[in-house]
Amino acid sequence: MSAWRPGTRNLLSDVAGVRVGHAGDERLKSGTTVVILDTPSIASVAILGGAPGTRETDLLAPENTVAEVDSLVLSGGSAFGLDAASGVQAWLAEQGRGFAVGDVRVPIVPATILFDLANGGAKAWGRYPPYREFGYEAARSAGADFPIGTVGVGIGCTTATVKGGLGSASTVLSNGITVAALVAVNAVGSATIGTGRSFWAAPFELGDEFGGLGLPQPFPPGATAPRTKLDARMGANTTIGIIATDAVLDKGAAKRLAIAGQDGYAKAIWPSHTDFDGDLVFALATGGSGILPEPIGRVELAAAATATMARAVARAIYTAISAEGDRQATWSSLRDPRMASGRAGSERTAP
Repeated sequence: MSAWRPGTRNLLSDVAGVRVGHAGDERLKSGTTVVILDTPSIASVAILGGAPGTRETDLLAPENTVAEVDSLVLSGGSAFGLDAASGVQAWLAEQGRGFAVGDVRVPIVPATILFDLANGGAKAWGRYPPYREFGYEAARSAGADFPIGTVGVGIGCTTATVKGGLGSASTVLSNGITVAALVAVNAVGSATIGTGRSFWAAPFELGDEFGGLGLPQPFPPGATAPRTKLDARMGANTTIGIIATDAVLDKGAAKRLAIAGQDGYAKAIWPSHTDFDGDLVFALATGGSGILPEPIGRVELAAAATATMARAVARAIYTAISAEGDRQATWSSLRDPRMASGRAGSERTAP
C-alpha cells in the first residue's frame, strides 16, 4: 500500500472519461448527482442494505445481455428520485447516445436513491417532483472538476452523529491502474468514532485529506457501541456510491469490484448494511488503461477499492457545510485545537 497515491484531483474523474455533474435545491434539502461516461463502460452492482431503491440494475447482472452503461445516477428523494434517470436519458438521447436496437438508441442509465424526505427540507413540490429536471441539469453540466460536500445528492444527507454529504477519492496503484470512488453518505450509522472527530476510515487516509487526526489514542470507552439515527428517531437513511477503474474488467470482475466497494462502507461506517439502509455500490470499468489485472493484481485492485471508498466516505463528512434549517452540526463545527482555523468544512475539488 505504500506505493499508492491519490490521483491528480482525488476525485472519481481521475479515471479518464468519467465526468460528474450535480443539481439540487438547498431549500428542498435534496438533489441529484450524475456520472456521465464519454464512452459506454462495463458496469455491475452490489446491494447489501436492507432497503434499496433502484432502476435498471437487473441488466447489470453478469448473465444479462447489456454489458455497458452510458451513465449512472445517485439521487435523493427516495422513490421519487428515480425520475432523475429520465432526465439523464433525455440529455443522452439529444447527444445521440444509447444502446443500438436497429435504428433506435436507448440510453442505459441505472439509478439508485437515498431517503432524505424527512430531513426538514420543503418537499411540497406540487404534482411532479423536480428530480427529472435535476437529472437533466446534472448531466448537461457534468465535468471533470466538481465540488464535493453539500452538493447534488449530498445536499440533504445526514448520519447518526453529524451532517453527511457527497465524497470522492482516488488511488493510483503501483501498476498504473487508477481506482476511484464517489459516495453519498446518508447512513443509519456513524462515520466518526464515538463522540469525537476521528474517522473510522483513519487507517486508510492518504496525507491529511480528511483532517489527519488518525485514530484516537487512547481508544475511547464505549466507542464500538453502535450509534444510529434510530436512537435520535430520525428516518433518513442509505449510503449509495460508485467505484470506477480504468482497468480492463468483464461484468463478473466488475461485480467483485462493487463488493469490495461495499467493504469500504464497512470500514468507514459503524454500523453499516443495516435493515434500514439501502446500501448500494455500482462498479464501472472503462478499460482505458489497457491493463487486464492478473489474479494477484485483482487482489490489490479490490483492496484499493475498499480503501478508496472508505476515504471517500470520510471526505463526504469532512467537506459538508452548514445550511439554513439543518438539524445536525457539521463535522467542522466540532472544534479541535489541532485543526487550523477554517481548514475544514468547505466544498472543494481537492484535499
